[in-house]
Amino acid sequence: MDRPLIEEIHDRIDEFTSTERKAAYALLANYPVQGLDTVANFARAAGVSSPTILRFVARLGFPGFADFQARLRKELASQLNTPLARSSELPQAQPDNMDPLVAQMVDNVRETFAHLPRGELEGVIRLLADEKRTIHLIGGRFTDALARYTAAHLRIVRPNVIHVAGQQGNWFDQLLGVGPKDVIVVFDIRRYQTEIIRFAETAAAQGASVVLVTDSWMSPVGRFASFVLPARVAVPSPWDSSTALMSIAEVLIAGVTAANPERSQKRMQALEDLRNGHDPSKGLETEEGPDLENRQ
Repeated sequence: MDRPLIEEIHDRIDEFTSTERKAAYALLANYPVQGLDTVANFARAAGVSSPTILRFVARLGFPGFADFQARLRKELASQLNTPLARSSELPQAQPDNMDPLVAQMVDNVRETFAHLPRGELEGVIRLLADEKRTIHLIGGRFTDALARYTAAHLRIVRPNVIHVAGQQGNWFDQLLGVGPKDVIVVFDIRRYQTEIIRFAETAAAQGASVVLVTDSWMSPVGRFASFVLPARVAVPSPWDSSTALMSIAEVLIAGVTAANPERSQKRMQALEDLRNGHDPSKGLETEEGPDLENRQ
């Protein structure tokens, strides 16, 4: 599977000249649409000259601007591809041999973390571990399960964690009062949901920090996200795989837990006390009294 161009640009950002870097950042901020415009408009958006855009494209290994745009169109088509379309294009894993599918899932996890900047991952963990901030987690049709899973774990080890759930028409109610002390964690993969993009954009406009967990083609939420964590999702199946996305979620959960071990331990103990029928603040039995065995 071809490596997305956006990953290569991220990895090679330090190789570019200062003006080429401006072109790279302009493209990353509006990927891939910015690169599908004319050279002159691309240059204007980046604040550089047209020859700089052509040098940037050449440094990426393209013979010309048309070849560069052809690659972007191919990636855009992949973004918009439906499971039905992929079912006729991809070699399928056979019912009696899931090895290729499993191998690609494992490779997706390996490649995801090989290309995730460590500073980006650590920055997200620090942000999520800060209990002065309220964390809101939201996902789409298939990724909402990841948002709910992550929220359920984070809620145990830190306060003020909210899963944005329920009817989409009610999502915007939860933006009331959201501001600079809030963090919005968005799970969004192809085909990106308009409602989620609007939710994240509005939250960012109100001053909230946005963390995006997405696929290699990058949700439009990336345009206003403070942190972006892309994962490999493509496998030999009509359906995208959530294995690498789940791995990112679990690394974030483990990181937040380890960031303040004393707090995590205290909250986990309090939860166990509640489950065992004790008041963690008083160390007393509930009104049900001692267990039945001792009452007989």
